[in-house]
Amino acid sequence: MVDIKKLLKEEAKDVDSLLKELFKNEKIVPALQESMEYSLLSGGKRVRPILTILTARLLKGDKRAARLAGAALELIHTYSLIHDDLPAMDDDDLRRGKPTNHLVYGEGMAILAGDGLLTYAFKILAELNLDAVRRCRLVKLMADSAGPNGMVAGQALDLQAEDEAVDLNRLKKIHRAKTGALFKAAVLAGVYCSDYTDEELSALEIYAEQLGLTFQITDDILDVTGKTEILGKEVGKDLERGKSTYPGLIGLEESKKEAEKSVNKGLKSLEVFNDEADILRDLLKFILERQY
Repeated sequence: MVDIKKLLKEEAKDVDSLLKELFKNEKIVPALQESMEYSLLSGGKRVRPILTILTARLLKGDKRAARLAGAALELIHTYSLIHDDLPAMDDDDLRRGKPTNHLVYGEGMAILAGDGLLTYAFKILAELNLDAVRRCRLVKLMADSAGPNGMVAGQALDLQAEDEAVDLNRLKKIHRAKTGALFKAAVLAGVYCSDYTDEELSALEIYAEQLGLTFQITDDILDVTGKTEILGKEVGKDLERGKSTYPGLIGLEESKKEAEKSVNKGLKSLEVFNDEADILRDLLKFILERQY
């Protein structure tokens, strides 16, 4: 049986090593690069790039392409965190246990650092050592997942929903876009770096959707029950800003049940792979039980 915590730490080290190399041969304005790397290299679970790598490994895909595609996704994720933390958005002071980017470098540089990370991600994708069709498919995947039909749409809906009564269906729609889109992109990026059947693609799409939902529900729960020193970010911020969350809407116990339902659906989707997908199963269970 795989020790999932140990595996995640080892994979995260590999991702961190790759991220540290990304800008070495680039002539980026030093102050801008410093701000970009401050947030990019500040730690984190690296779940999204790890998902890309593990999915490609499951399908015996191109490992190098998967590592780089995962890195591109981590750049996009980091850009979203920098912008999320800005005073005009969530107005957070702490991210991954450190002062947020705009508190260190100013709002203007923080915005530009996010812009730089987002656009550099597409340079990485365009230069992947894959055939043109696969590269284009990955570029479109990331644009759809991060843009106005994906994560950005979710952020817009989330802003609109502040201090409003939101039902469960609307909350799921927000989270499917805001959080779920990038998790789905992480899994599909691994698929697109590999050869796959329609059955495998369908199964992994369902898995990714349920994993993203599980992650968001547990994130909402931890905002109520977690500790700042463990999470690396301030707890209780969602309640303070009047954001709609699962515990706020259906309570803690029902939220836990919803998360368990998502896990079970995700596990069921992987039956097509038999025992070969055990690591993906363990990862889903880990997200349900996580404390940070």
